[in-house]
Amino acid sequence: MSAYVIAQINMKHKEGFKEYADKVPQTIKNFGGKYLVRAGEFQTKEGKWDFSRNVIIEFPSYEIALKWYNSDEYKPIKQMRLDNAEGNLIIVKGI
Repeated sequence: MSAYVIAQINMKHKEGFKEYADKVPQTIKNFGGKYLVRAGEFQTKEGKWDFSRNVIIEFPSYEIALKWYNSDEYKPIKQMRLDNAEGNLIIVKGI
């Protein structure tokens, strides 16, 4: 059963976030993940959407998605995101 990382992001520091965005794809690939949405144009149709960047990443399983998020490989890169952006992130099991 697949799992999805869903993130809503606002950049605080463009250059620092760019470094994160350049480094994170290889870690995702190393855990069998792939981007389904990486930014892209969108329209808010209902509710309030306070984030300018949306990301959806598919992993082969929930367990693998959690391993990626908690991995030593991603840890320093994750800190770049935390230092240079604000947002929400969830990991959810697919159907």
